[in-house]
Amino acid sequence: MLDEKKVPEEEEEGGVVTLTDDDGKEYQFEILAEKEIDGVVYYAMYPLEDNEKGEYVIMKVESDNGEDDISLVTIDDDDEYERVADIIEDEFFSEIDIDKSTED
Repeated sequence: MLDEKKVPEEEEEGGVVTLTDDDGKEYQFEILAEKEIDGVVYYAMYPLEDNEKGEYVIMKVESDNGEDDISLVTIDDDDEYERVADIIEDEFFSEIDIDKSTED
């Protein structure tokens, strides 16, 4: 399970980040969207490995010591996740018609 990840600032700008979990395993994600909701920043990210279904994940930003050291954590509260997912879907992905793009 993906838990807490440290976000290296220099990688954040390129659109692809490498995140390291608590066990030291690294994962690469493409940042699809960033959204601040009620003072909390969330990222919608696409895992670049082991993602046969093409699904994205949503993680939230937590600051450890000010804004210089941030972590991305999974959203454990189901209600919070659903609320954030709905907002991100509506704002960033509502114009994508998957059925239409696969018919071409």
